[in-house]
Amino acid sequence: MLQITCPWCGPRDAVEFHCHGEAHIARPEKPHEISDAEWGDYIFFRKNPKGVHFERWTHDAGCRRWFNAIRNTVTDAFIATYAPTDPIPEIPTDDQGDA
Repeated sequence: MLQITCPWCGPRDAVEFHCHGEAHIARPEKPHEISDAEWGDYIFFRKNPKGVHFERWTHDAGCRRWFNAIRNTVTDAFIATYAPTDPIPEIPTDDQGDA
């Protein structure tokens, strides 16, 4: 069974959570000045890496709060979870999320 650690509730079964895609995507500073193509890139295009990835999650069946996670997309291992207001944690260079 896969467990995810909610920053507020602690470890819980993965069925309580929902992934909402890539984290740390900055909204364009002047959206009225960008082209339709640039706006389309912002809205629709995301990274889809093989390996370590930053994601946004919600604890739907628990506290219902948003948080960020660092997850290895190959092993499905969670390296860290943290509140959206927390600084982005550094990923140890030898940690590929296998632990």
